[in-house]
Amino acid sequence: MKKIGPLDEQPLNEMAVEFAADSRNEAFARVVAAAFASQLDPTLEELSDVRTAVSEAVTNAIIHGYKDVSGKVRMVCRLYPGLMEIEISDQGIGIVDVEQAMQPLYTSTPELERSGMGFTVMESFMDGLEVESVPGQGTIVRMIKHIPGGS
Repeated sequence: MKKIGPLDEQPLNEMAVEFAADSRNEAFARVVAAAFASQLDPTLEELSDVRTAVSEAVTNAIIHGYKDVSGKVRMVCRLYPGLMEIEISDQGIGIVDVEQAMQPLYTSTPELERSGMGFTVMESFMDGLEVESVPGQGTIVRMIKHIPGGS
């Protein structure tokens, strides 16, 4: 797991959005994050990376965080010179063993034919990934993406 150090400086810009934990909102979150990232003048590849990672994080929150019960997903995006930080959080069931959940091919829902690659995809498309979770309280996925065009 690529650890993210503390970002000590003030962000250039910040936004937050909260939406129902409904799979129809995954595309919404992906588009909103990419639109916000556009302020840093990213390449098409960098935008695609952001969209892909956000898609995986939001899908995990919906499918694994709430397991067919209603809830909210919150996304916070912050822009820094040459860097985007994205936090996706839920107040769902949480993850008992984060280290195990981050292993490629691990899935807590094999009956749904999930690939178990969500965290692996996030890690490969982003430059930093941290996952905090408390069983019964929810999960926060924090990702960073370097976007040097915006430096």
